[in-house]
Amino acid sequence: MTHTVAFIVGSTSDDSLNRRLARAFVQAASEDMTFVEAPIDDLPFYKPEYDGEFPESGTRLKKTIADADGVLIITPEYNRMIPGVLKNALDWMSRPYGTNPLEGKPVMIAGASGGMTATAVAQAELRSLLAYFNAHLMSRPELYIRATKADFDESGRITAPGTQDYLAAALSTFDHYIDTVHA
Repeated sequence: MTHTVAFIVGSTSDDSLNRRLARAFVQAASEDMTFVEAPIDDLPFYKPEYDGEFPESGTRLKKTIADADGVLIITPEYNRMIPGVLKNALDWMSRPYGTNPLEGKPVMIAGASGGMTATAVAQAELRSLLAYFNAHLMSRPELYIRATKADFDESGRITAPGTQDYLAAALSTFDHYIDTVHA
């Protein structure tokens, strides 16, 4: 069975390390997975006044997530937290109350950084936030990818030894996890 996976990159930079990681995931995927980006870079900062008249960018985000079989969230770590743009996207998904597209949705998280702990602290914060959404968060493997931009080739694959295979194995696990959650 083919699964559609919506992915969110928690950075608005066109050439961020985590956008490169998203491309590496797409390259590592089997033909049983189709990826669609759920863009967050055009979302205004959430405020309750939008609940009455949701902007198109918020509606599009929620629909992309709702239509997907699973969600991959790829986050950088800013000051030991998730980026504000990602928190803003989560706020949009939670509003208006009762319309949460992550409810019951299989979710896998990952992140890349050049630091020794990669994005471990940001991912811990993200796990805590996703509990509120009642998402079905895949707990393992934990994907704290230590890399730099130089570790990606022109096709989008990550060149650090064994890492592209590690991403492929993680996606295979996620593919089975999606089946389990939807069974």
